[in-house]
Amino acid sequence: FKRELIEVKGEGLDSSEVMEVGGGELTIYDNLAANEDKVCWSDLCRGPHLPNTRLIGAFKLMRSAAAYWRGSEKNPQLQRVYGTAWPTRDELKAYLKLLEEAARRDHRKLGADLDLFSFPDEIGSGLPVFHPKGGVLKRVMEDYVRARHVEEGFDYVGTPHISKEGLFHTSGHLPYYKDTMFPPMEMEGSDYYLKAMNCPMHNLIYRSRGRSYRQLPLRLFEFGTVYRYEKSGVIHGLTRVRGFTQDDSHSYCTREQAPSEIKHLLGFVLSLLRDFGIDDFYLELSTRDDSKPDKFVGSDEDWATATAVLEQCALETGLELVPDPGGAAFYGPKISVQAKDAIGRTWQMSTIQYDFNQPKGFGLEYQAADGTRQQPVMIHCAKFGSIERFIGVLTEHYAGAFPAWLAPVQVVGIPIREEHGDYLVDFAATLRRHGIRAEVDLGDDRMQKKIRNAQQQKIPFMVIAGDDDVAAGTVSFRYRDGSQRNGVPIDEAVAHVREVVESRTNAGPAAERAGS
Repeated sequence: FKRELIEVKGEGLDSSEVMEVGGGELTIYDNLAANEDKVCWSDLCRGPHLPNTRLIGAFKLMRSAAAYWRGSEKNPQLQRVYGTAWPTRDELKAYLKLLEEAARRDHRKLGADLDLFSFPDEIGSGLPVFHPKGGVLKRVMEDYVRARHVEEGFDYVGTPHISKEGLFHTSGHLPYYKDTMFPPMEMEGSDYYLKAMNCPMHNLIYRSRGRSYRQLPLRLFEFGTVYRYEKSGVIHGLTRVRGFTQDDSHSYCTREQAPSEIKHLLGFVLSLLRDFGIDDFYLELSTRDDSKPDKFVGSDEDWATATAVLEQCALETGLELVPDPGGAAFYGPKISVQAKDAIGRTWQMSTIQYDFNQPKGFGLEYQAADGTRQQPVMIHCAKFGSIERFIGVLTEHYAGAFPAWLAPVQVVGIPIREEHGDYLVDFAATLRRHGIRAEVDLGDDRMQKKIRNAQQQKIPFMVIAGDDDVAAGTVSFRYRDGSQRNGVPIDEAVAHVREVVESRTNAGPAAERAGS
């Protein structure tokens, strides 16, 4: 097999399938002798290896799977063995516990259990559908994010899902992103592509009329659905899909305005993440790889200016800034927000990219104060990366127990006996008039089974009523953690639910009992 790799000289090999390949090229890894710099032996392998197996204090084989040589079913089938190794047994135990907790929080399982979303084979890999409850979650998120954008000075726009090929040549994307775009469709003598990004169309909106420096910064925003042909091996639930909706904005500003606009965007995205209960993060600065100039466009001066501006703005937040050399987009450097979830895993969230290339390619201009025509700077910003991915992350962060303001069903009424049902139906109607998503379980199950069903659905408020409640005009609360609050007058109960929902509490049941 290794001789075969040498004979083909690494051409056309997939580095995700062939461990002997790094970056599309054959890789030789040198193994050093213990405590020496001398090469002990070399291997056709990506590496790296541990210098000495004595560093392994504990290991566990996890699973095995069949794998075709070079990823093709036409080739011989091999056996791939997966394992994990750690310096100590305690570290191995901690890792296995993390895996167990991650499995409990897996958004794909929770999505099915809570009836939020699914991935029908009939539609295609990486193309999710949202069920009614998932649709509520998605709508509430989008409505809130849209309103926050308007508050921050963004103008909402809309663009189509498909475009002629030439647009992506003008933007410069096609030569760099063609492999991750769906194949073109020929219509009326032209090739059309499903869009993989929104920015080229926003540029056309900017260019549709003359612009003055007095209008800048101009901030355009949309929930734009894009399509990317991800390889089947990397598709994973909602966190890696082929069709997704970006909370995408583009700010057009003067070079002098760029630092303040980036600071504005950084403050905005960090506040949005905190609104959704994500508050442990650091920043990453992605720059170009100077050894691969063909992967990037623009002058050295442009890159140096853009990188310096992003770095200074990031440092001023006071957050940790981690370098990511070579991770920039082809058109400019970027800052990304790396956020930790409830069990310590890191997810890339918001990105802010400084683009000096597309304004030039599209001939974007504004009239400066002195009457000259100047080229604006374009700053890309995705607050969550994609709505779908963020829903997947939030589902795992909260293990499906969303804060009350996000929960698809916020209140479920549970009558002790059938004759108490109408009383709770009237209570639920009152809640709905106040914008609360309330239902009543009028099914044939016994009360305790209805409570278990509501707990399994992770509904924030279970409202129970019996003879005493009906007589006194009260209800009893049962919370997700099993605690209770009995005999609450109707008006006070409505106010309590509204207070918790409107506060966008992220702290869980303890906060839901605030004021009790």
